[in-house]
Amino acid sequence: MVTIDQAKYLDRQDELQDYRHEFYIPKNRIYLDGNSLGLLSKRAEKSVVEMIDSWKNLGIDGWVDAEEPWFFLSERLGSMTAPLIGADPDEVIVTGSTTINLHQILATFFHPSSKRNKIIVDELNFPTDIYAVTSQLQSHRLDPEQHLIKVKSKDGHLLNEDDIVRVMTDEVAVIVLASVLYRSGQVLDMEYITKEAHKRGILVAFDLCHSIGSIEHSLSKWNVDFAFWCTYKHLNGGPGSVGGMYINRRHFGEKPGLAGWFGSDKDKQFDLEHDMTIANNSGAFQTGTPHLLSAAPLIGSLSIFKEVGMERIREKSLRLTQFMIELIDQELGSYHFIVRNPRQEKTRGGHVFLEHEEAARICKALKQNNVIPDFRAPNGIRLAPVALYNTFTEVWETVQILKQIMEEKQYNHFENKRDVIA
Repeated sequence: MVTIDQAKYLDRQDELQDYRHEFYIPKNRIYLDGNSLGLLSKRAEKSVVEMIDSWKNLGIDGWVDAEEPWFFLSERLGSMTAPLIGADPDEVIVTGSTTINLHQILATFFHPSSKRNKIIVDELNFPTDIYAVTSQLQSHRLDPEQHLIKVKSKDGHLLNEDDIVRVMTDEVAVIVLASVLYRSGQVLDMEYITKEAHKRGILVAFDLCHSIGSIEHSLSKWNVDFAFWCTYKHLNGGPGSVGGMYINRRHFGEKPGLAGWFGSDKDKQFDLEHDMTIANNSGAFQTGTPHLLSAAPLIGSLSIFKEVGMERIREKSLRLTQFMIELIDQELGSYHFIVRNPRQEKTRGGHVFLEHEEAARICKALKQNNVIPDFRAPNGIRLAPVALYNTFTEVWETVQILKQIMEEKQYNHFENKRDVIA
């Protein structure tokens, strides 16, 4: 039987417990929505202040004279990110956003021919990826009804990698999949998918939004072609913080489909020539001037990941989610919750996904009880205990609060529909 004493013991034994004090924890709240927006760290706050001070004190000279020179910041942050995804520093660039970076990848590397002119996605992916892929197909005058292949899920929650392989025909040019599914939290076998795709001459791009900062990757070892991600979830970069992109080095030298002057070779950029000399690294796929104030938090945030390392983060994350699942089984078995994420460690990401017909109302009741969850229409509750700042005691308390909500039917006080932002 799982008890509060066990939770407290696990907290005392937690070697990452001191990092909780690095973050601003909302007062008297249990924050379990770090897979949508990570909390602010004191180091990230300090980095923003330092960026503003460099602007205030140096003006335009901040491009080269700031402590973290602005001109090279995207590359610098890329090198800090690289160990989190198992890449070489020059294969990673911090730039753009999830959607813009996917557009860049497809605009550059999707070259439909009479034979290869289809893109594989899956029916469980986050809508922004589908919108981007659809618009890229349309830009080539290709009908998404015929050229967009959506891999089906047998149960509406999980994907079978062999089902993905089965649709890898010689008509497919590119595959775009999430590394971790945003609802169920399933971790896909990226190595296997990439290997099978390459056997058939297909390029592979992974959306890492729900895996970067949460699970370990070996993108270069797995020979993945491309990846893209946001930085405001598990990386704690703040709302709208600058995204990131991975380009395998074998694709260096390709002229970017969405070209802009920050994709120039750094030594040539200010020659201001109309014939572009593209950078011979992932920096070639930048477009405009970096959003420095939105990138600044990452300087501090990524320094924490460098200290801790993904192995320890992943280890604690798995223990937190396993502890939560065991508690849910123990305490909530009679209240019709269904745990939809994988229970196996290898395929479980950094959050727990529950289904319940009253999910929207339950989430509102949790918030009234000072627990911050994440609702996903039509009937999903995501709970993300984050390794760097959540505790086992918070997990235990959350499940007890959830049990009380169900016992007292507190959810009846709310409408069973989402708010404007869910």
